[in-house]
Amino acid sequence: MHPLSWLRKLLGFIFLGLWLSLACAQTSAPPLMLAQVWRTGIPLQDYWVSEKYDGVRGYWNGRQLLSRGGIPINAPAWFTAGWPSIPMDGELWAGRGQFGHAQSTTAQTRPNDAAWRRMRFMVFDLPAVPGSFDQRLPVLQRTVAALGQSWVQPVEQRRLGSEAELQQWLLQIVKSGGEGLVLHKGSAPYRSGRSDDLLKLKPFDDAEARVIGYKPGHGQWQDMTGALLVQSPDGKQFSLGSGLSAELRRNPPPLGSWVTYRYQGLHEKSGLPRFARFMRVRNEPSFEPAAAAQ
Repeated sequence: MHPLSWLRKLLGFIFLGLWLSLACAQTSAPPLMLAQVWRTGIPLQDYWVSEKYDGVRGYWNGRQLLSRGGIPINAPAWFTAGWPSIPMDGELWAGRGQFGHAQSTTAQTRPNDAAWRRMRFMVFDLPAVPGSFDQRLPVLQRTVAALGQSWVQPVEQRRLGSEAELQQWLLQIVKSGGEGLVLHKGSAPYRSGRSDDLLKLKPFDDAEARVIGYKPGHGQWQDMTGALLVQSPDGKQFSLGSGLSAELRRNPPPLGSWVTYRYQGLHEKSGLPRFARFMRVRNEPSFEPAAAAQ
C-alpha cells in the first residue's frame, strides 16, 4: 500500500478518536431508568406491560439525541425537527429482527438519510414530567400525538389480568420475532438506576462481555476461530463458540470489543453462564455493558 494511504488511514483514526473524546467531554450519560428481571409473584396488577424493542436506547434531552452513554446520535435534522424541549426516553428501532440496522444507523457520524427513513423512535417515558407513570403516560401520549410524525410513536402499554396472560403475550411477541416484554410500575416516579419500578421478561437471559482472546478452531473450523475468549464486567472469563457464524470465525470481533450473548441461568459453584451462545457484536459508540442497559 502507498505510504500516503497509510497516513490517511492514521489521520482518520486520530480524527475519530478526537471526535469521540470531545463528544464524551461535552456530554454525560443521561440518568436512565433501568430494568430488573421479572420474577414470579410480583403483583402484576401494579404494572403496565409493553413490548421490549430490540433497538438502541435513545434519550432526547430537549436539545439533542443521546446514546445511553451520553454520546450524541447524529440523526438527520428532519428526524428531530419540532421535538419538545422536555426529555423523552425511548428506543431507536428499525423493526423486529433489525437490530443490526438500528445499531449501524445510529453509530454513523454522518447520518445516512435512507437508513434513517427506516427508523422509529419508540417513546416509553418522559423523565422530567413529575408524578407517577400512571400520570406521565397520558402526557406522553398527548406529546407524541402533537408531533404528528409517523417515525415517533408512543409505546403501546397494556394492563394484564394474570401471569397466564403475561406468558401468552410473551410467547406471541417472541414467535413474531420480538425480544420480550417490559413491565412499568404505574405508581413509580421516573428515577435513575435499576429497581423493580421497571422489569424485563424474556425467554432467556442475555448479557455483555468483552473479547480478550481467541481459541483456535478444529475440524471444519481448522485455521479459523473456534471460540471467543471473553470477560464479563465482573471479571469472569469463559468461551463463546456456539452461535458464531462462518464469517465471524474467519473475521472475529477485534480484541476489546463488546459482544452480547444469551444463556440459561448461572452455574451454582462457578457463577459462569450456562449454555452461553453468541448473539451479536455491540458496535454503538461509547457502549458500556449491561450495568447501563435496559
